[in-house]
Amino acid sequence: MYLKKISLFNYKNFAEASFEFKGRITCFVGKNGIGKTNVLDAIYHLAYGKSYFNPLAVQNIKHGEDFFVIDAEFIKNDRTEHLVCSLKKGQKKVLKRNAKVYDKFSDHIGFIPLVIISPADRDLIVEGSETRRKFMDSVISQSNPEYLQKLIQYQKVMSQRNALLKYFALNHVFEKDTLAIYNEQLEAYGSYIFEKRNAFLAEFLPIFNQHHFAIAGTEEEVQIVYESHLFSKDLLTLFEENTAKDRALQYTSVGTHKDDLLFKIDGHLIKKFGSQGQQKSFLIALKLAQFEFLKKQSGVKPLLLLDDIFDKLDENRVSKIIEMVNRDTFGQLFISDTHPERTEAIVKSTQQSYQMFPLS
Repeated sequence: MYLKKISLFNYKNFAEASFEFKGRITCFVGKNGIGKTNVLDAIYHLAYGKSYFNPLAVQNIKHGEDFFVIDAEFIKNDRTEHLVCSLKKGQKKVLKRNAKVYDKFSDHIGFIPLVIISPADRDLIVEGSETRRKFMDSVISQSNPEYLQKLIQYQKVMSQRNALLKYFALNHVFEKDTLAIYNEQLEAYGSYIFEKRNAFLAEFLPIFNQHHFAIAGTEEEVQIVYESHLFSKDLLTLFEENTAKDRALQYTSVGTHKDDLLFKIDGHLIKKFGSQGQQKSFLIALKLAQFEFLKKQSGVKPLLLLDDIFDKLDENRVSKIIEMVNRDTFGQLFISDTHPERTEAIVKSTQQSYQMFPLS
């Protein structure tokens, strides 16, 4: 997988900008607030159909304009792929591959395997369960289109079930048989989701542990614990037992949409008991494990985006990442940093071809 060039039009702070890539490592350098991260986010946008940093699509349009366009060429399996992502205010976002519009964005997920490591990843530790579920679902969906479709269907049926529960409360009625139809659909989708999440973690955890040991170099025991209602009972039983509660709350209180990943170090939640250094090591190991998992599943080296991490990491963690570059673990690498001299010294040490793009 190789990104040849990318052009941005009215994307975030860029009115118009184009970049052509020739080296294996590309560095965007300059002061904060000039758009280094925005270039990385545009690349991410083409892979996932959305921004990594701003989920509200319209807010990615440059202030004062009414549209944005991201236009790029990739090389995948010796074939040139032309991708365009565009959005006009008041209209739906459009994603095209080789001039053909995707009917569903979900059909594109996994075509460009990509991993980003950013200071924003700390949300995986400090935010609620939804953030960690999205991470897990995103990794699985990149290599399993059926999983993504089942996930979309589950969320759709759950929204319908929640609407029905609100209807019952508003009209002071209850139709058990109607509710049962939604329960059965959710059970079919939810059981599949639970099974695939379980299988994913069984494969993912050894990779994660290996990377954490390589980065932290300590005897600390780290754990990722999958928490789900379905470990105790099947979904139909759970829905039956929680019918009264769901009617009172007017939403579905149990199911795979409540699953969580508990991040632990030495048996304690890293959110509460991990130092900043321990949290950083945990997150980098998590993302490097994601990279290796996607590489194994897709058969190609994903693009790797390192956003401002040299500012946030100590020398030891940086050197561990550079060792992996030297071992040919990674393919094309994109880096943003505030210190051009530091960045160039780091990438020079890899003995790989590189480019520097100073932004101002």
